[in-house]
Order: sequence, then structure tokens, then C-alpha cells
Amino acid sequence: MAKQKSKFEKIAFVASEVGEAAEALARLSARYGSAEPREADAIVALGGDGLMLQTLHRYMNDRIPIYGMNRGSVGFLMNEYREDGLLERLAEAEVSRVHPLSMVAYDAQGKASKALAINEVSLFRERFQAAKLAISIDGTVRMEELICDGVLVATPAGSTAYNLSAHGPILPINAPLLALTPISPFRPRRWRGALVPNRARISITALEHEKRPVSAVADAVEMRNVIRVEIEQARTIDLFMMFDPGHSLDERILAEQFRY
Repeated sequence: MAKQKSKFEKIAFVASEVGEAAEALARLSARYGSAEPREADAIVALGGDGLMLQTLHRYMNDRIPIYGMNRGSVGFLMNEYREDGLLERLAEAEVSRVHPLSMVAYDAQGKASKALAINEVSLFRERFQAAKLAISIDGTVRMEELICDGVLVATPAGSTAYNLSAHGPILPINAPLLALTPISPFRPRRWRGALVPNRARISITALEHEKRPVSAVADAVEMRNVIRVEIEQARTIDLFMMFDPGHSLDERILAEQFRY
């Protein structure tokens, strides 16, 4: 009986510039071959979480599953690095589908700039004075004035990143929610943020923007001196991340809630 062909016949390898990642790229490409990423059945990313995010952004609209192997530091989004049995690991991997956030930022002249974020959209004060922000959800003002260093909106996939460091909640990967988390809030001091339906449209307005300028950041894309930011989930864009059985993103997010 002929052996059934793997559905992952063409693999593309990408790597960060770190020495260990570059060495792994050379060895794995020699062993398994390396296709062009947009022609591949799967992309194997060698590095840390930063490379994984860069790879997801680069192939945002190509619907190619991405399997990360940790050759970086944190590696929350990555699988354990092993060179043996890669085809079998790809065939058995569990796939997590996530949607990025769409951000539209407006400046004082009304110019709109757009960006996508897989982890979070953040607003930050640009100078020594705290930012003053107003927050609306689906057209209803929910926070008339938040004085703070900033605020962020995180996806479930990004809830264990900057959001967690800002004391925001960890969200299960399939939760239909976004985390709205203040950064160093001064007033109201006791407000710890909110959980918002992932179909909501979030609008954040910079008050006194000339005196208290604000920047908006979608993952690694920064826009300065914004006066209003509109954020919603880009539900038409599907991103596929692959994980070894028992180590899915769901499991990692659940386990992270019991670490202390």
C-alpha cells in the first residue's frame, strides 16, 4: 500500500537574526527543503514571540498556518524546538484561529491612518503630563474622563502580553471578548478596566490633545499626536497558529492563570 502523502509537502522556514535561529534555519532547510512562504503548506518560524508576530503580520492575508519553534527568549507563542519528526508534528498540530484588531487613528487635521494588531492596540501619553481620555463603546460614552499614562485593548491572544503586565485579565483564546485595560490610572484610581464584547466598536478620544498629546500603537506600528482612535475586531481576517497537541494556545492561556 502506498504511503499517504502528508498535507504539508511544502514547508517554508523563516528565522530571526539571532544566531541560534539562523543556525536552525540552515539545518532545517537542508533537511526538509524550503519553499517560498506564499507557496508553502505551512510556515515554520524560528525565533521568539516577536518573530511570530512579525510573520503573522507579513502573511496576514495569505491564510497559511504558521508553526513556531522557540529559538528566542519568552516563546509563549512558540513550540519546543526539535529538529526530528517535523513533518509528523505539523500533521498532528492543533490549529488556533485568531482575528486581529483593526485600528483607525485620526490626527488633528482629520487624516486617518490604519493598522492591524494581533496582540493589542495601546494609547500612551507622549509627554510628562498624564493623558486625558474619553471612552465610548458602540457610540455610548462609558468613561467621560480617564486620567492615566494610557489604555490598551487586547485580544485573547494578546491578553498574556502587555495586558497582563498592566494587570489586565487573561482571556481564553475562544472567549468572545476584548480586554480594555488602563495603564497607570490616576483618576478614577480604582478603575481596573472592562471586558468588552469582541463585536463592539471602541472609540477612545484624547481630551486636551494639544496640551496632553497621545500616541497610538498597533503592535509595532506607532502613530503620534492622535486625537481619536477607533478599534474593532477584523473578523474577515483569519490567522492560523499551530501548536503541538496538549500545548495549544488555549492550554497555555489557561495554565498562565495559575502561575504566580
